[in-house]
Amino acid sequence: MMENKTEYKYSKTNEGIKYKYVLNEEYSVIPIETSYIKPNESLDKLFDVAIPLFEDEDYLVIAETPISVSQGRLVDEAQYSPSLSSKFLAGVWSKYIWGYVLGPLLKIKKRTIKNLRILPPQTAAHKQVVLELYGWKHALKPASEAGIDLSNSPGTFVSLLPENPQKVAEDLSNMIKDKTNKNVNVMIIDTDATYRRGDKYFTGLPTAIEGIQSNKGVWGYTLGQLSENMGSTPLGSSKKLSVEYSLKIANIAEDYQKSLETSMETIHSAKKVLSTDSKEDSISVETLNKITHTPAVIIRKNKKNTYF
Repeated sequence: MMENKTEYKYSKTNEGIKYKYVLNEEYSVIPIETSYIKPNESLDKLFDVAIPLFEDEDYLVIAETPISVSQGRLVDEAQYSPSLSSKFLAGVWSKYIWGYVLGPLLKIKKRTIKNLRILPPQTAAHKQVVLELYGWKHALKPASEAGIDLSNSPGTFVSLLPENPQKVAEDLSNMIKDKTNKNVNVMIIDTDATYRRGDKYFTGLPTAIEGIQSNKGVWGYTLGQLSENMGSTPLGSSKKLSVEYSLKIANIAEDYQKSLETSMETIHSAKKVLSTDSKEDSISVETLNKITHTPAVIIRKNKKNTYF
């Protein structure tokens, strides 16, 4: 496991609660660390940590998977029988057409190409889930189809995107206001990319904030390889922000997450972090609970900078 090279500073709230943070040019990034948020469990453990730390105009940026898992948005892929279509999508389309032809041609990430070329047989069941729930437009995408997450779910379960992330963000912001009397903007993000072509922003994901064209599936992903990758996608935001500023905040949060030794961007990195065999062992709730999770971060403008 790689050494975590994140350099922390420490401070205290007015109530004397000590917390750590990382400086990011104009902002401070305060990690919210918890144990694993289990299926259908409330987000209380996240807010038990976060609420004492909030200041007015903070941003609370939450990853999409903890929200989905808390909502019970889990699907057991073992319950899906692969069809001829899903077997073709997994064994030919993704593994060979994308892994050896389209991927290199469009210059997608080398890590993605490598993973596509070693897709296991059970990927056919995953493709069947995508076909039945989201259709061909998303199933033709070689990886991260429809934002389905394999890396933070137990056993053969996968998590779908949160239900109505915009409403979730607004409700959580209102809850924070009621409890603390502080205005905190809540943003829910996904690591799947938003792209820009000219003055248009778009993503393959089924949903995104206003101003980002969503639900483009494989067509958005393919065009995206020929466009500018703008980083993580904001799915919902309690405060209406420009697309550019929303992406800036989302990417500060994502950059911090990627700096952690517990970062689990793919099922392969998840099993490495959790020390499970990538071919045989499944990930259990108990295994997920052995490490510290960072489901959210607080992003705060640095007050010492005179231009604020």
